Amino acid sequence: MSERSPAPGGLTLVEALVNTLDIESGADALDTPDGRERLGITEAELPPARALRESLRATLLAHAGHPPHRAVTPLGELLADAPLRVAVDPADGSATLAPADAGPLVSRVAAAVAGALVEGTWTRLKACEADTCHWAYYDRSPAGRGRWCSMRVCGARAKMRRYRAKDR
Repeated sequence: MSERSPAPGGLTLVEALVNTLDIESGADALDTPDGRERLGITEAELPPARALRESLRATLLAHAGHPPHRAVTPLGELLADAPLRVAVDPADGSATLAPADAGPLVSRVAAAVAGALVEGTWTRLKACEADTCHWAYYDRSPAGRGRWCSMRVCGARAKMRRYRAKDR
């Protein structure tokens, strides 16, 4: 839904996972083989992938200052069993956190979150304020106060509702 450019670095994975569900239409890309393939998961991995997606959505809503959309398993609990390792580049000595096992989605997400924490970008990944959307987007606004994934759609709808309520 968003016309924004993708999140930087490993956050593209988190953004892509959260945005597999279109809340307004109910369409879930994880229901399709192509949608699962894009994230490297199998049909058997759907229940934990969906739990991870909704926990991430709740966390991204919190980044934007909004309450969770529903009760979810806390993200920290889901990521706790995803071991990470420190990978050091012998050429320049730079270090990154990488999944100990790059196969599981939860391991790849844990590495993305850890990398974003180090880079200072984690709290800029947010979920749209609109109840019918909650699409993930990366907030590039100077003050970091973005509220909607799209000003043309969700922002315009919210502003129109506020305007109409004022006229009543």
